[in-house]
Amino acid sequence: MSKEIFGNDWDQVLAAEMDKPYFHELMDWLDQEYREHTVFPPRPYLFQALKLTGYSQTRAVILGQDPYHGAGQAHGLSFSVLPGVKIPPSLRNIYKELSSDLGIPVPSEGTLTSWAEEGVLLLNTVLTVREGLAGSHQGKGWEKFTDAVVAALNEREEPVVFILWGSHAQKKGAQINTDRHLVIESAHPSPLAARRGFFGSRPFSRTNAFLKAQGEQPIDWNVIHSHK
Repeated sequence: MSKEIFGNDWDQVLAAEMDKPYFHELMDWLDQEYREHTVFPPRPYLFQALKLTGYSQTRAVILGQDPYHGAGQAHGLSFSVLPGVKIPPSLRNIYKELSSDLGIPVPSEGTLTSWAEEGVLLLNTVLTVREGLAGSHQGKGWEKFTDAVVAALNEREEPVVFILWGSHAQKKGAQINTDRHLVIESAHPSPLAARRGFFGSRPFSRTNAFLKAQGEQPIDWNVIHSHK
């Protein structure tokens, strides 16, 4: 697959991965899923995380699991929902921590596009899900593909901050070279786990302190809504 899928340097970085048999099989299977079922995110948003945040532009990664499986929520960025959609519980807790960490007022909407444009790769482990069926697209090949994304970032000379919330994300990030990159681990922000170490973990200020220490630009964590 040499055609442009992402429209940035990920096309080159992931070209060999997207030429592997498993990826072709995954795409064929996904075509059928989109034809026969309601699948989220909608097709145009499938690779939104990689389209909005290029390989060389990535300064931090927030790993999610699979997309929201309710209508109108998922748009290809982990933890983020489309404008006008009620803020999900995990994201509400992320906003609480953002506010206590950096003093940023709690945003009124759940769309994190501005973070993606700031260089925060909002990557789900599995990029699709069938409506109403959490985890329904696990084990089909997405995990292998997103492992390749994480591995490519790990190979980069420029430092990246990997923000890994919960055991699922932490397993995914187990191979990261911590001599070069920063790994921030804590409990998941979900209501079930957030009080077990997510609140008070200060991932946003720690990310920026590390980037500044490396001579890199800090991230503007304000959630900006443009309502285009």
